[in-house]
Amino acid sequence: MTVAIDASEAAAPSGDDSVPPQAAESTPAVDAPGSTTDEEAGNFWQPPADTTAAAPGRSEGAEEAEEAEEPEEDALGEVPEAITRDAHEFGVYARTGGWAFALKVARSVRPGGQPAGETSKVSARRFAGLAGCSADRVMRFYKAWDRAADDGIVPQFESLAPGAEIELPEADVWLSYYVSRSSGTSVRGQAITEAAEAEGIRPTKALEVAENPTALRAAILADPGTAEAARKALMDRLGEDPVLRTGMARDIVRTDDLKKAVAEESKTGGQLDYVRKIVEEGQVKTPAGQKIEAPRSLREEAERHLSLIDELDEDEETGEWAQEAYDSVRTLVAETVEKDPELRVQERRAKFYSSLQKATKAFEELTFDDVDGEEMDDIVEDDMLQRLEELQQAISTCISALQKAKSGS
Repeated sequence: MTVAIDASEAAAPSGDDSVPPQAAESTPAVDAPGSTTDEEAGNFWQPPADTTAAAPGRSEGAEEAEEAEEPEEDALGEVPEAITRDAHEFGVYARTGGWAFALKVARSVRPGGQPAGETSKVSARRFAGLAGCSADRVMRFYKAWDRAADDGIVPQFESLAPGAEIELPEADVWLSYYVSRSSGTSVRGQAITEAAEAEGIRPTKALEVAENPTALRAAILADPGTAEAARKALMDRLGEDPVLRTGMARDIVRTDDLKKAVAEESKTGGQLDYVRKIVEEGQVKTPAGQKIEAPRSLREEAERHLSLIDELDEDEETGEWAQEAYDSVRTLVAETVEKDPELRVQERRAKFYSSLQKATKAFEELTFDDVDGEEMDDIVEDDMLQRLEELQQAISTCISALQKAKSGS
């Protein structure tokens, strides 16, 4: 960029050093096409080469070169000590994480059991008071250092004097030794920590959940995904926790909706088991309780239904599918029995025996052996005798039919 200078000012005596050319009032002018160049006009002043002002038409490389020549920020003045200290401490923490603070505890807090007169170190409670935090927080750092010292990662407490500086482990090692909650050091906390590590998550997350059962309850109530995770966890625990198992069973039998759901699931499970055994064992139980060889067509039908059920997603209901499979194979079983005369006879014989056993058991209970004469009048109702007489007649008819069949054979 060229700058136009007033002619009178340009003619100022050159020996007057008190007014440099840069201090003169000037009027910026942008070169127009065809205007007189600097070399042709003696009343135009060219800015010094080291000026920081960027001129139109300069290359980007020239501007970058000028920027690179700018003095560093540190050269502009001395950095305050407080800023230097903060930057240094920030760098230490960025490299070492919690080790930086654990070192302050390790070199300042005396080990447990060491008398106060033998060291200049202070108790954890005193250190916490000076730090303005709880003694529990101080002890968490103390115990993390203690565990690391046992593993040879850091020096023992006794070898550290107040103000001592050592080379600290990397920051990512810190989480392997530090437990951010005091509950993590208890037997319960250790169990939670081990379970969390087995699941591949940070123990602090699991400990936080364990310490906030109300928050866990809120998440389960509000989020189906959390509720499903909780259900699976409870099921995994049932096998090793008889108290939990008994408690859940008690809750189920005391809740009508749960009892109904359990009954439905039990029915579905029984139906699926019936169909599955046809495929796996090649046998089937008839309605009368006989076990017979399952025809090939029956096995294929059972296998077809099972393959459809196995393709269902885990969260899909299997009740209707199980009912359909059960009804289908039962129909085929009944048709198989009816098509075979010998099977049909065996089935009816088995059915009769089953009914006879049930009737026998019921009649054996129809006694008044434990009732005295005075109570008999209070127990008897008008229809009791009538119903017994009807049963007696039915039994007599049945006996006659059997005797006739036997004599005819």
